[in-house]
Amino acid sequence: MHGFANPTRFLAIARPVTPWLAAAGVLLAGYGLYAGLFLSPPDYLQGETVRILYVHVPAAWLGMGGWTGIAVASLAQIVWRHPLAGVAARAVAVPGALFTALCLLTGSLWGRPAWGTWWQWDGRMTSMLVLLFLYFGYIALANAGDERSGVSRATAIFGLVGAVNIPIINRSVVWWNSLHQPASITLGGSKIDAAILYPLVFSALGFTLIFAAIVLMRMRALLARAKVEARLRRMAAA
Repeated sequence: MHGFANPTRFLAIARPVTPWLAAAGVLLAGYGLYAGLFLSPPDYLQGETVRILYVHVPAAWLGMGGWTGIAVASLAQIVWRHPLAGVAARAVAVPGALFTALCLLTGSLWGRPAWGTWWQWDGRMTSMLVLLFLYFGYIALANAGDERSGVSRATAIFGLVGAVNIPIINRSVVWWNSLHQPASITLGGSKIDAAILYPLVFSALGFTLIFAAIVLMRMRALLARAKVEARLRRMAAA
């Protein structure tokens, strides 16, 4: 992977790939949302409110996946001193926080008709709220550091420590008696009817590609800013 750590080589790959990821993501997510809203049947228990899952589930997946990406990048920065690791972690933080907030918002909208309450301090919802606060803390630490493009070692350590919350989120509905339903999709299969599941697959894949495109765009912007700042420092020292 160090062969791709050179910023010039990375940019040569990221520039052409980014628009293709964005376009494919918009098409897949658009079809998934259209099929979920207009083609799939209502749930036999939840009725039309089940359609919120086509945004809620991908948002939850990307909120958790985003912090997992931060943890992996932080590990690469600390252990292997990967040159682009800090840039990647910083690029993931803002879209990760955005999708986590979207997960909480859509979950609240879904919970009101399904459970009769906007919010419940159960394990799943509380741990997702903790994840949002972790994102806020990470962004604040990254912006406070001296590394304008990447992140400091302390920020990378915070990214690793915060990853402890990811398995807590995943297993919260198993460990604690909760209003939140158990996992409907596991390695053993799916409990969701195929007519409702297939639009979710398109929606989740589409939002994932959009997320990846945003991360690449942010990495390119961070590298460009670092290059400009380095040039200005050289001009000031001349």
